[in-house]
Amino acid sequence: MEFPCGKKLSNNASQRTPKVFILLALTLIILGIIPLHYTSKWYNATNLSNHESEKSSTYHIEDMEIKIMDDEACDISIGEWIPNPDGPYYTNTTCWAIHEHQNCMKYGRPDIDFLKWRWKPKGCELPIFNPFQFLDMMRNKSLAFVGDSVGRNQMQSLICLLSRAVYPIDESISPDENFKRWKYVDYNFTLATYWSPFLVKMKEADADGPTKTGLFNLYLDEADEKWLSRIEEFDYVIFNGGHWFTRCSVYYENNQLVGCRYCGLPNVTDLPSTYGYQRAIRTVLRSMNKLENFKGITFVRTFAPSHFEGGEWNKGGNCVRRKPFRSNETSLEGLNLELYTIQVEEFKAAEKEGKKKGKRFRLLDTTQAMLLRPDGHPSRYGHWPNENVVLYNDCVHWCLPGPIDSWSDFLLHMLMFEGRRSHEEKLQFMKQYS
Repeated sequence: MEFPCGKKLSNNASQRTPKVFILLALTLIILGIIPLHYTSKWYNATNLSNHESEKSSTYHIEDMEIKIMDDEACDISIGEWIPNPDGPYYTNTTCWAIHEHQNCMKYGRPDIDFLKWRWKPKGCELPIFNPFQFLDMMRNKSLAFVGDSVGRNQMQSLICLLSRAVYPIDESISPDENFKRWKYVDYNFTLATYWSPFLVKMKEADADGPTKTGLFNLYLDEADEKWLSRIEEFDYVIFNGGHWFTRCSVYYENNQLVGCRYCGLPNVTDLPSTYGYQRAIRTVLRSMNKLENFKGITFVRTFAPSHFEGGEWNKGGNCVRRKPFRSNETSLEGLNLELYTIQVEEFKAAEKEGKKKGKRFRLLDTTQAMLLRPDGHPSRYGHWPNENVVLYNDCVHWCLPGPIDSWSDFLLHMLMFEGRRSHEEKLQFMKQYS
């Protein structure tokens, strides 16, 4: 009999041990190893087929058996969008977690073809998100989203995908919609969101500012205490940010004014938005490395480009395309490329430093996939036609259901390999400092 550690039972030992004890021991070992390491080629959840929660009409029992890819080296961030006739896996009528501004079907979006695509990495397959598998892996764990409203958009997408299995209960400690906390009771899984659009300490200096979108004082070397004071309790944290850094801001470091972005203040140096963004990302990741009690995994979810065409967001720009780009039809450039490059560079620096301390950082790279989806935004279908809103044509956030649902495919793929990878990194860390 082959054990996971590679040792075999001797014949003498097996003869001396009662058969009942052997069967019981093997049962406990198998039950313990499979959920933790997923060494089996298949994840079987057919025993959940009679789950009472409502399932999408396109959700079949065979979808609950997910083949785990052997090729971890495949870069899932590079690929193409290919047709997926089975999508979507929930609707705006089956999920209550959809924010009004992303409820495109409610507000009259006439086409549904944008819901019929899935991400196909170059050289491998990325399985569609399986809610039962995800919840089983998240049993007794917690996950927090920290960042702007696109991060909240991602959390709501995840809740909708999980609704095919079960809904959470609201355990928020305040009525503030910017700080929500959900509990999946049957799995003891906690999901939370901390709205922190700049990720660092921020004070609103002027509600209007030069462009009527506010003027903000940013303390670039101080992480936002709203999330920093609570984040150690989580097993997984997903950071995102970018869009807010184009707003008018005044930059402080060591409590000293160092410059600003379009602030219009006399004798203050105008700096690019990338200046504030790079220092903010650096501060966040360094703060995570300094947290002695945080033993979880820090994910950096890369920038999701907007798709305004024909003008800027406040000058008539819109996103009216109705199908994805092919990878050879567009490329990352300008500010989008700069923001993405900053994230990757700061991630690599934090990851290198974190390895010395046994910290774990992961890059949730969705930028290329989302660059190819100009068809997935609400545009004018995030509100009623006569409604007075700030972002009339929304080409920043994502319709639900929509392309953003693929981010959970990315996340689950990465989590499936986490047990093996984390084990290897811990061994390397122990050898280095033993």
